Amino acid sequence: MRAIIYCRVSTEKEEQSSSLYRQKQELIALAERESMEVIDIVEEKQSGYEIEREGILTILEKCANDEVDCLLIQDETRIGRGNTKIALFHQFSKLGVKIYALSNQGELQLSESDSMVLQIVGIVEEYQRKIHNIKIKRGMKKAIDNGFDPTRNLSNRNHSAGRERIDFPIEEVKKLRENKLTFSEIASTLRGLGYQVSKATVHRRYQEYELLESDDEFRIK
Repeated sequence: MRAIIYCRVSTEKEEQSSSLYRQKQELIALAERESMEVIDIVEEKQSGYEIEREGILTILEKCANDEVDCLLIQDETRIGRGNTKIALFHQFSKLGVKIYALSNQGELQLSESDSMVLQIVGIVEEYQRKIHNIKIKRGMKKAIDNGFDPTRNLSNRNHSAGRERIDFPIEEVKKLRENKLTFSEIASTLRGLGYQVSKATVHRRYQEYELLESDDEFRIK
């Protein structure tokens, strides 16, 4: 498992340097116990309430590029505090990156309140996507009713500036998850079958699938 270590203190005071060093050494030891490959170590001296941190942004970029499987921290406050902490937890969850903490001696266990907030954020995001899609469909219907012919644009369909949505068998992803495979392992399996997908894409599409499934069950009830 590819890991990135993140150490943070809130001030530039000299005594905080020893805290950074201690965090780093303890997290390296945690990585060794968990048989993880440490690909990078990021240290920062900045407030946890600040979201614009070069180190944390670099980590998010590596996660989005499927270079990282997990993040190692001392405890949840090292990622951030207040709303910043929740926002970053949500980002790492969307990217399918696990978080390990010294305070838990393993995978980080969120508090019940933090977990609830993240669930609410996920549901709100899903309904925002649904509303956005409904608005697009509604606008297209109005345009067609007013004489717009969408088939005129078919000749240019291969020149779209947007990124094409990658199709892959989501049912296979579900089966592989049931067999306890990680999203990184599933992405590798799909790439072996000819589907050029990243771990983040597989994880995001699986979350969409799960939310839609739960939404359908709710409507049936």
